[in-house]
Amino acid sequence: MGAIVNIIQDKHKAFIEKQKMFFVSTAPLSENGHVNLSPKGMDSFRVLSGNRVAYMDIVGSGNETSFIYT
Repeated sequence: MGAIVNIIQDKHKAFIEKQKMFFVSTAPLSENGHVNLSPKGMDSFRVLSGNRVAYMDIVGSGNETSFIYT
C-alpha cells in the first residue's frame, strides 16, 4: 500500500537510487486529449534534497503509443 510522506527519508532515497527505470506521465487539462506515459532511465533521476528531485529529460524516438479504435 502506498503512503504519503512529507520528506524523502534516507531509506526512500536508497530505494530510489536502486531503481533502473521510472515513468513520467502527462495529461491534458481537457478531456479531449490523451495521457502520455513514458519510461525513463539511463541513471538520470536524482534526489536533490528531502523535498526536491530532478531528472534529465533524455529525448527518445518521439514515437507515441499507437491505439487501435474499433
